[in-house]
Amino acid sequence: MPSHDFRAPRLFVDAPLAQDARIPLDRDQSNYLGNVLRLAAGAEVLAFNGRDGEWQAAIEGRKRPESLVILQQVRPQDRLPDLAYVFAPLKHARLDYMVQKAIEMGAARLQPVLTRFTQASRVNTERMRANVVEAAEQCGILSIAAVAEPVPLERYLSQRPVGRLLIFCDEAAEVQSPIQSLQGASVAGQGIDVLIGPEGGFAEEERTLLLRQPNILRLALGPRIMRADTAAVAALALVQAVLGDWGGGSG
Repeated sequence: MPSHDFRAPRLFVDAPLAQDARIPLDRDQSNYLGNVLRLAAGAEVLAFNGRDGEWQAAIEGRKRPESLVILQQVRPQDRLPDLAYVFAPLKHARLDYMVQKAIEMGAARLQPVLTRFTQASRVNTERMRANVVEAAEQCGILSIAAVAEPVPLERYLSQRPVGRLLIFCDEAAEVQSPIQSLQGASVAGQGIDVLIGPEGGFAEEERTLLLRQPNILRLALGPRIMRADTAAVAALALVQAVLGDWGGGSG
């Protein structure tokens, strides 16, 4: 696969991409290219839509950027590992951070779940999607992770496919090597769900319910208590390194 061009601006566009196609820019995109990046007609950017790979494109417009003309494909579309990040939402900036880091770590799906001690009573999924796109634009990611609507933990557990591995990051679990624990897990091609709870931890009845689930791995993240956003980075890094695409696995 061709290496990513980190110097060229990247723009997500929700439109089919093919050679010679012309893609209208919305107001925010036009402002970003023209007023933030100071780009004018003829300047080139990279465009992607999460489906058709990455394309070199040129800006068109008289007084301001109005559209992109698609020139040639520079990277074919890839596919994210079948890795879902399941989490109790946090508030505002820390949720933004957590979403961005999950995308950088390669999560293909974000699933908020509501627990007894969840801090945020409302979840702005549109803001989450905006953070997904921004992280993908900034980090050379071609695929756009799905953002699900929040559901109660009990409903999520009742609806998830039983063949998927559920990695339950539990601060009350016995501390042992997380790498060895993950190496002993069975994925069997059904995908992985990584679950991080709220800052206040899981209620005992929630933990009991979780430990009754099929195909579950209870994982300790070391001897220190982490904030939920820190735990997200630690857990996803471990999972990707042992079971995901960091080590050449299929995830």
